[in-house]
Amino acid sequence: MSSHERLGQDLSIARIIEEQRGKYRITEYDGWVEVSGRFRHEALTPADFPAVGDYVGVRDGLIHERRDRRSTISRATPGTGKQQVIAANVDTLFIVASLTHDRNARRIERYVTLAWDSGATPVVLLNKADLVEDADAAAEEVRQRLAFVVVHAVSAIDKAGLKACAACLAPYLAPGVTVALVGPSGVGKSTIVNRLLGRDAQKTGSVRESDSKGRHTTTARQLIELPSGAFLIDTPGMRELQLWSDESAVDDAFDDIAALAASCRFSDCAHQSEPGCAVLAAVEDGHLHPDRLDHYRRLLRETAFETRKHDKAAAAEHKRRWKQAMQAQKALYRDRDRS
Repeated sequence: MSSHERLGQDLSIARIIEEQRGKYRITEYDGWVEVSGRFRHEALTPADFPAVGDYVGVRDGLIHERRDRRSTISRATPGTGKQQVIAANVDTLFIVASLTHDRNARRIERYVTLAWDSGATPVVLLNKADLVEDADAAAEEVRQRLAFVVVHAVSAIDKAGLKACAACLAPYLAPGVTVALVGPSGVGKSTIVNRLLGRDAQKTGSVRESDSKGRHTTTARQLIELPSGAFLIDTPGMRELQLWSDESAVDDAFDDIAALAASCRFSDCAHQSEPGCAVLAAVEDGHLHPDRLDHYRRLLRETAFETRKHDKAAAAEHKRRWKQAMQAQKALYRDRDRS
């Protein structure tokens, strides 16, 4: 990626490849850079700061502006509820889970919701296919649960699984495309990264026999260029994934329920006990798993709660900015009257 393309005010374009405690590594630049004082002052929230995958304008070792994102993968920070940007400008989001002890359908659905909300396309990778007797059958169970989402059973360890893994992932890794890996710790994200790179660039941990989980090894988000010319963002495992999205993102992740809801007798049907509910009818005749409907309701409640919190925070920030502007205006009038 060339740094000679120019932005306004003689800024060079670069891309964030790593972030550590407010310092950044960018393409075609040695060492770490920081945001300018003006950038820091004008940023309203932590989400306004650059994230891995962002394109930024740089001059004299300082980041002066961040270009608009075409996709933003983010979550609500545990404990604070503030938006945390995990990665930016991602085309495809690889959601990695394990086919052994960690095949949690609800967790996968949560990641799928995150993907649809971000603007990226979700693809589920069920890793460690070599450790189960019938990987295809296990993957089919997940496919039945996830409507309109591609699911691959892969193995990043044995040679046969490695070839199959490379073949099924190749269509997503065209030159210039950006993909990101997300998932809990120990599901094999770093091993997949190493196999795609063709070398051991990321540390991997051993697997515990008790639960077939590997140790958490990735500690920072990084953007890596693959031999195919695609860019890959590896992320640390997330112990908790609180969604930063609205109800429309949940509907996107549960397309099958949204499609069924269009046939409900009442347009505002809550799919609880209403007469003529097509969603409940699908549960009764076995076309919709009741646990999927239960999780859909839960995510709707969660996103509605988060939206209310976001609105309060946005209102408070707007009030603070307005108060600062009024104080500055009063000071201007006061200084003018004195002159």
